[in-house]
Amino acid sequence: MLDFETSLGELEKIVKEFESEKISLQEGLEKFERGVHLYKQCKSALSEAEKKVKILTDSLKEEDYTSPDQHEQE
Repeated sequence: MLDFETSLGELEKIVKEFESEKISLQEGLEKFERGVHLYKQCKSALSEAEKKVKILTDSLKEEDYTSPDQHEQE
């Protein structure tokens, strides 16, 4: 499995090829299939990153945080 940046780069390349080149039906289908696979990989990677960010931000909300001013008053 490719990392997110590599998958996205390859997907962008495929899109540009569709936009700028005349390709055969067979080649187009192969590239489309590869593009769908790459899209799913990117979507999955983004979903995992979003979950991690949510877990981290939720953990910050749960901490009993006191400001530095409160420590000085004690």
